[in-house]
Amino acid sequence: MAIKVCPAALDPWHELQAYQNSAKDMAGKFGATSIFIGTMRDFNEGDDVKGMTLEHYPGMTEKQLEKIVAEAQQLWPVLDVLVVHRVGNILPNEPIVLVAVWTSHRGDAFDASRYIMEALKSKAPFWKKELLKSQDERWVVKNTDGYKQL
Repeated sequence: MAIKVCPAALDPWHELQAYQNSAKDMAGKFGATSIFIGTMRDFNEGDDVKGMTLEHYPGMTEKQLEKIVAEAQQLWPVLDVLVVHRVGNILPNEPIVLVAVWTSHRGDAFDASRYIMEALKSKAPFWKKELLKSQDERWVVKNTDGYKQL
């Protein structure tokens, strides 16, 4: 398991490849990798968004992310997890978060990945301040609904 909060630009594909290349002991042990990459939109709540500042509570944020991953590991037979989250000033189309989950089977990978992402959005101490195209700023007070029942 690896948790990383980074203040610089995030290249999720590089992070994923570097992590998987370093985990030689996983070779042949997993049959599924579920990957979620969250990217900043240029709209929210009906407004055009020009940029965002994403703040966190150092130390506490990582600890909460570790707890979320540990919960997922209790619920599904997860072999490994990588969570990388961006903080700082972010522009539309820039990646914000990477969640990768390795398991033996796809169902567990999908379920654990969704669980981690939904818990991250609701429990991890991140705060977003949007800069609107109108030059107004506002704190984001609620997350968009990320889960729709099939």
